[in-house]
Amino acid sequence: MRKIHVQNITDAVKDAVMNANFELNEDILKALRDAKEKEVSALGRDILMKFIENAAIAKKEKIPLCQDTGLVVMFVEMGQDVMLVGGDFYTALEEGVRQGYREGFLRKSVCHPFTRKNTGDNTPVIIHLDVVPGNDLKIWVMPKGGGSENMSRLFMLSPSAGWDGVKERIVQAIVDAGPNPCPPTILGVGIGGNFEQCAILSKRALLRPLGTSNPDPEIDSMEQELLEAVNKIGVGPQGLGGSTTSLAAHILMMPCHIASLPVALNIQCHSSRHVRIDF
Repeated sequence: MRKIHVQNITDAVKDAVMNANFELNEDILKALRDAKEKEVSALGRDILMKFIENAAIAKKEKIPLCQDTGLVVMFVEMGQDVMLVGGDFYTALEEGVRQGYREGFLRKSVCHPFTRKNTGDNTPVIIHLDVVPGNDLKIWVMPKGGGSENMSRLFMLSPSAGWDGVKERIVQAIVDAGPNPCPPTILGVGIGGNFEQCAILSKRALLRPLGTSNPDPEIDSMEQELLEAVNKIGVGPQGLGGSTTSLAAHILMMPCHIASLPVALNIQCHSSRHVRIDF
């Protein structure tokens, strides 16, 4: 049994929410640079260059990549042989967010659904916990902005829709979204499971590093086909036209009920922020 003190978790989460908002991951930067070289629109190339420059300034000055510093989502894999000591796990996670948003001068974006009164500390946090074999603890911290989240969609399709029907719905959703999710986007797609599970799959799919292949060759081919279809739309960077509407499409899939075909699309803006913490 391995013991981990919750204060160490709080400290790590505090640093993670700040770093995620200040520093764009290298895989995203590489994708933006590659897209700039391939983009057919001169305006699109200029916009992509501005994104790259913005990331450099944010990293150097330790300021947010975007004014929307997100609602924090966490994916946690906790080994069954881990023993947490010193307090409550969920409290430790939220305290890390609370401290990080205060010390990093990050915008607090969490409020009551109807009164819109701000909670004042960017909590509560959305936490997805999986218990796994071993004694490791892994936490993915993802501050998710509202603009891209608002354009995300969930469809309960008829099984007869098949892959072509799934692809048609996703492409139409990107057309409808237009400039709102701040393209170029990254598309997380969840297929299968049920109503809530496909949505979780779609968000988790966004954690895979850009430029990596899906381990399932069939799904990898589907991802390439979907990305090609989306980039033919012509929405382009910031919705101003071009050949780079999305940087990547990542799919996670699992079995579902024989009567349904659940599909979720979670759209991420070009400022894709997430940090992995390993204990």
